[in-house]
Amino acid sequence: MLEVYFESDKEVISFCEHLFRSHRQIELNWKTDDRWGNHLQFKEHVATKELMDAITDTMANVFMTHRLSTMVNRIIQEYYYYTNKEEIERIHDLTYWIITGEDEESKQLRENKNHHAFLKSLFTASLKESLVIHFDSIVNFRLKPFKDKLIYFIGLAIDEFRREEDHQAFVDMLRAYVEKKEPGIPVIHILQGSDFAFFTKNGKRMTNMELRVLMKQEPLYIIGLHDNEFNLAPLIAMAPEKLKIYGDDPSEPKTLTVINVFQEKVDFEPVSNFPFTFNLNK
Repeated sequence: MLEVYFESDKEVISFCEHLFRSHRQIELNWKTDDRWGNHLQFKEHVATKELMDAITDTMANVFMTHRLSTMVNRIIQEYYYYTNKEEIERIHDLTYWIITGEDEESKQLRENKNHHAFLKSLFTASLKESLVIHFDSIVNFRLKPFKDKLIYFIGLAIDEFRREEDHQAFVDMLRAYVEKKEPGIPVIHILQGSDFAFFTKNGKRMTNMELRVLMKQEPLYIIGLHDNEFNLAPLIAMAPEKLKIYGDDPSEPKTLTVINVFQEKVDFEPVSNFPFTFNLNK
């Protein structure tokens, strides 16, 4: 007969809720044990493959829900020696994004691997060795392979965090530069795309040659920009009083950087509001 122990009341409740949500036919007895906490005894006398699969999948879910966050924070502090609360929280969030994110970037960082499945395999290995298992014992002594992977992914999260810090410092420096600079043109209209398209207030699209002439007049090198960059650098050189960006994605990286640098000077509108129909359709 299969027996499972949980020391935490919260975790055993979570285990049962998740198990019965997808496997209503499973029967078990639940009682408390003075030494080991909560004792679950499954009524099936033979641990079938289906039952073992359900139990190990649910254990992996309980770990991801109740234990992963603590393990991540402990590694950040004890392995990577971070002490600042805000930095720990940001690295924690980036680690979760790498492990569980559904976007292509996070999947690429984790090499498209399913870490719930890997975690489940470790619980399965323990269950195959004994029909009496202790969740806390497995978490404390049998998950080293998962912890090693976690250390690696937290390292990737720290790299991402440092890139964010560098980018934020760069944005802060550009913002200070723009604030000190004399205002240039009254307004510039911008269309989102792989590269921005710039339009004057009269609807004339600015050519790369015109943009390059503007940029040559500005010492962009002192703020880390080059005159072969045709998105942010032209705007720094123009120093417009108002920027009107038209597109479908305000969180697109180039757009977000412009918004962070120019702040209240920026209006973002849907592409359907672009006022120069002729140029839009060319």
